[in-house]
Amino acid sequence: MTRIKICGLTRPEDVRAVNAARPDYAGFVFWPKSRRAVDAAGATALRRALDPDIPAVGVFVDQPVEEIAALLRDRTIDVAQLHGHETPEDIRALQELGRPVWKAFKVSSPEDVLAAEESPADLVLLDNGYGTGQTFDWSLLDKPLTRPWLLAGGLTPENIPQAVKAFSPWGVDISSGVETDGHKDPDKIMAAVAAVRSEHI
Repeated sequence: MTRIKICGLTRPEDVRAVNAARPDYAGFVFWPKSRRAVDAAGATALRRALDPDIPAVGVFVDQPVEEIAALLRDRTIDVAQLHGHETPEDIRALQELGRPVWKAFKVSSPEDVLAAEESPADLVLLDNGYGTGQTFDWSLLDKPLTRPWLLAGGLTPENIPQAVKAFSPWGVDISSGVETDGHKDPDKIMAAVAAVRSEHI
């Protein structure tokens, strides 16, 4: 069954919408340059309001391993999702904490897909970039990965069914596709979760 992560929660009302829709994961962005960025204190407050059955994923870009580890240790997040130039050694260091580590790859060539295939991360995520809201060239996935992976970039409630049918990813990761005027839209969040679940009825 395909999982769904709703990423980029910044407000209490975002958490309430996720609690109602019940995706498989919720994401907090810790990259300061993102318009969806939250700091540790903000994420902790949001996490307290998040249903405890919904794991929290922290999104990072080239941030210190110890900073990420601290958030994993205090259970502000359950999963670390890395989007920068983190090395295999960084990934393994975080894995020693016993929590999942996901690594994102910006896909613009077959070599990028191959690099994702070979990563030591627990899961890999294929994306177009840093929250661009655009899909990458899906034809680069002509050979399916042999490991669990997440599809991200430009997903919406409308195109999720097509993506799931075409590629059967382990999961999908959606952020801007469930926003209206730059903020999370409860109706779109509900529709996105329903779109994934409808593929398995």
